Amino acid sequence: MTQQPNNPLHGVTLKAIVETLVEQHGWEKLGQLIDIRCFTHDPSVKSSLTFLRATPWARTKVEELYVRALPKG
Repeated sequence: MTQQPNNPLHGVTLKAIVETLVEQHGWEKLGQLIDIRCFTHDPSVKSSLTFLRATPWARTKVEELYVRALPKG
């Protein structure tokens, strides 16, 4: 496997990203931060993963929010 020292998402699954964001913010706040239906209407990890895997622009927003929340240093 190729080393990617400058990629903060390397080795992190989409499921782990969603679960971390839900743990940090909760569904309601997450839906406010990223206004997509899978976060605002009857949210679940499973439905969110299905949507995010099929929708690149939404996945990018979720990944960007995750990276911004990572500790610096």
